[in-house]
Amino acid sequence: MVRKRARRGRTGDGEPENEVAIRTHRLTKAYGDLVAVDGMNLSIRTGEIFGLLGPNGAGKTTTILMLLGLSEPTSGRAEVLGFDPTRKPLEVKRRVGYLPDDVGFYAELSGRQNLRYTAALNGIAKPAANERIALLLDQVGLTDAADRRVDEYSRGMRQRLGLADALIKDPSVVILDEPTASIDPAGVTDVLAIIETLAREHGVTVLLSSHLLHQVHQVCDRVAIFNHGRILAQGRMSELAEAVAGDQLELEVGVDGPAGQVETALRAVNGVTAVRVDPHDPRLWLVSGPQSLRNHLASDLATAGFSIRHLRRVGDELDEIYMRYFSRDEGDHGNAA
Repeated sequence: MVRKRARRGRTGDGEPENEVAIRTHRLTKAYGDLVAVDGMNLSIRTGEIFGLLGPNGAGKTTTILMLLGLSEPTSGRAEVLGFDPTRKPLEVKRRVGYLPDDVGFYAELSGRQNLRYTAALNGIAKPAANERIALLLDQVGLTDAADRRVDEYSRGMRQRLGLADALIKDPSVVILDEPTASIDPAGVTDVLAIIETLAREHGVTVLLSSHLLHQVHQVCDRVAIFNHGRILAQGRMSELAEAVAGDQLELEVGVDGPAGQVETALRAVNGVTAVRVDPHDPRLWLVSGPQSLRNHLASDLATAGFSIRHLRRVGDELDEIYMRYFSRDEGDHGNAA
């Protein structure tokens, strides 16, 4: 689908040049008194899938427009593949594929004709363009509809066509703003698979902006949780879970045996501070204690004659992580008001 990216050299300080594809430093965009993006610091590595996660209106699209050189920052700076989007917007556009949340096409043209037009704008020779278009249409599941007018497409079909359009130039970076909007579940699976292939097999850097936590969790290497124009936290899921949990840990535990005996055994484990039945599943227990609890809970229960059939740290799921950061930020804004 795309060429494998060649490894580049090193900078003067010894850091690989291709280690960072997108970087921002205190990137800010204000519209009068409204600060849409507030001092954003991002560092997105080459070949990773990075999720920009937040509710609608959080400032995600404004950030993307600045990265593309379509909107000028009020202050701070951005760098995409070594180029300042404000000063070198054409250099950025040549190397970056972009799928907006509401992609527009020439309605009277077919899907294939729209892609041919985009290919021509990018200087792709017609034979190579036709071959690439056929491949992309197949990958996004639009081969059968390729020669229908776009005004006959559903919104989900236009999103699929938009993904093909973003990939037509064989970009080094792909920026996707809500790429699965209005796509059926099977189509979502296909789109996420394409995103993973871009990064894992071809070294393309993917910035995925979304408010859909489950989809972000499925494919992203790292995420930034974004609200009110500010990044509340960024990193791998495990790092964010550790940071928000602090010194205390809550484990979801499934243990075979009579409930009363299991509860007694759990409370006897060294360091346990609280034990309660999981309100969502009475077959599970929620056990609280210090971070070190996870290292010896299973062995302590085994010594007492019980075996664990399920063990999960509460807070590892992205929706749990997100809600903790988001709730805390909303509380801070309420106090400030």
